[in-house]
Amino acid sequence: MTIRIMIADDHKIVCDGLKALLEAQPDMEIVAQAENGREAVKLAQKQKPDMVIMDVAMPDLNGLEAVRQILSTHPHIKIIALSMHADSRYVTGMLSAGASGYILKHCAFEELVHAIRVVLSNQVYLSPTIAGIVVKELAQSKSQRSQQSAFPPQKGLTVREREVLQLIAEGHSAREIAQRLHLSVKTIETHRRQVMEKLEIHSIADLTKFAIREGLTTLDK
Repeated sequence: MTIRIMIADDHKIVCDGLKALLEAQPDMEIVAQAENGREAVKLAQKQKPDMVIMDVAMPDLNGLEAVRQILSTHPHIKIIALSMHADSRYVTGMLSAGASGYILKHCAFEELVHAIRVVLSNQVYLSPTIAGIVVKELAQSKSQRSQQSAFPPQKGLTVREREVLQLIAEGHSAREIAQRLHLSVKTIETHRRQVMEKLEIHSIADLTKFAIREGLTTLDK
């Protein structure tokens, strides 16, 4: 049986390299490649792959939000986070969102292949370094873990508000965000105001700092 895989990463050289390596496996096929989380959600709905290899930090819509949206409509798709970030915010955020694996980009290719097979057998796979982070997180109280997650529940932001927050932090204007999300400028401005009120933040600069600190976007995007 062929394993149908989608790759989501904003670095084309990474996508192309993974595609070449994975398609060299006799039972693996790359059915789609996405350059950001929003495209990944659309392609996952269209292609319905068995497995998604998902970067965490991507422009437009980050990997964490993409995982949530994909699994909300297709819960049987398996997702492995492939990231350069070993920070606990990213690890716990992706696992909480529903990813079944988390490995680092500097891992050997054989580890990725092994992770794919482990996850498809309904198990969780974590790189050794990542496993240590998860054990440390589990040793803390539930309230402490929620405070360290990529999007703390007490912040009360909706899915749309988190999307708008990421795009604001990436420097997009209200008009640009409205075009991307197919909404009116007035609606985007309303979302921005609600985000600021909920977070008790009063400037775009501080919104950007919050988004970076919470793992919603990164400085290199």
